[in-house]
Parts: sequence; C-alpha cells; structure tokens
Amino acid sequence: MLFVTILGMNLIGLIPYSFTITSNIMVTFFISLSVFIGINIVCYREHGIHFFSLFLPPGTSLALAFLLVPIELISYVFKPISLSIRLFANMMAGHTLLKVIAGFAFSLMTASGLTFLISYVPLLILVPLYGLELAVAFIQTFVFSILITIYLNDALNLH
Repeated sequence: MLFVTILGMNLIGLIPYSFTITSNIMVTFFISLSVFIGINIVCYREHGIHFFSLFLPPGTSLALAFLLVPIELISYVFKPISLSIRLFANMMAGHTLLKVIAGFAFSLMTASGLTFLISYVPLLILVPLYGLELAVAFIQTFVFSILITIYLNDALNLH
C-alpha cells in the first residue's frame, strides 16, 4: 500500500501544470517519520527491552560501548531524515528540470520566425526526459519501500 501511495504522489508531478507532492520536504519527512515510529512500536512490542540491543551488539567490550552506542544512536535517529531527503531531492530535481525546459520551450514558441522553429529542440528533449522521470519515479518509490522493508526486518530480527 505504501508503494502505491508513494508512486502515485511521484507520478502526479508528471502531469503538466501539477505539483509533485513528494517534492515537498515536509511531506516526505512526515511519511518517513510516521513509518519509522510505527517500526519502533512494532520492534518494542516484539522484543521489549531487548529493543535497545540495536545500539549495542552482543559481545562488545565496555570501552568500545562508550563509542559505539552514541554512533549507533545517531545513525538510527537519522534514518528517517536521510530517507525523506533522498526522496525529496530526487523528485524535486528532475521535475524542476522538466518544468524549466517546458517553460523555455513555451517562451520560444511565443516568438515568431526562426525562434519558433528552434522551439522544437527543447520539445524534443522533453520526450526522453519524461521517460527518464517516469523511471526515476518508479526507482525512488522502489528504493523508499525497500529501505522501509530493511528497517522493519532489522527491527524484527535483532542482532
């Protein structure tokens, strides 16, 4: 269900004069944070207090624990942030490029003479870019879903 929702939000931006919902950092952060909180709840219900063994693998010496626990805690907290920035940046960059080139082609089309004929060049560039953006929308949805699945697997199967 998450895959279809994210894919739909990614593909909406390919419709001319529309807005890509996932090119807003707050939307992607809300999605990744809600899923991340859900994963933590599932992990805590499944393992109880052993949930905290994610931050200290078994067999770690006490001297190494003082260094390892803060590093693991910081990397764990930054998972939803990196997940949301990855989706946001990839969707915003490509869709912005499409809109800039389409606007450039439109401004060339309003001119007359040779400039009107030159306007076909950016229009021809838009066709493969739309295909590329379609692929990026699918790939980013897949990456987002796979990373969420990996995080859930790590939560369910502790070290």
